[in-house]
Amino acid sequence: MTIAAAAKEAGVGVETIRYYERRGLIRRPTAGAGYRHYPPNTIREVRFIREAQRLGFTLEEIRELIAIANDDAATCGDVCSATDRKLAEVRERIAQLTRLASELESMICSKDCAAPPRACRLLETLDR
Repeated sequence: MTIAAAAKEAGVGVETIRYYERRGLIRRPTAGAGYRHYPPNTIREVRFIREAQRLGFTLEEIRELIAIANDDAATCGDVCSATDRKLAEVRERIAQLTRLASELESMICSKDCAAPPRACRLLETLDR
């Protein structure tokens, strides 16, 4: 199939497929009759990448998952280890965002405050 057909079927743009190809995340197409032909599994590969991205995996982490999936000596435990690392990262990010939310909450003043903007806690904090 052509890149346009593969992109449409996978629900992405042509440039996305080219980008994944340049990054080595999907197999290179075969050339023939002046066109590059993508195998049917390209759609599955692109969807795999998109779903992994939705779950927060970086392209490098996705590359690792693809390598594990293609390694006959790998086990489900290898996938679980990669997932555990991502989960720890997500939990740390949640903790950081929770601390940030608390900090911002402490800087919010009354919406009907009539003081000049420079008297607001946030602007005072940022201006230190």
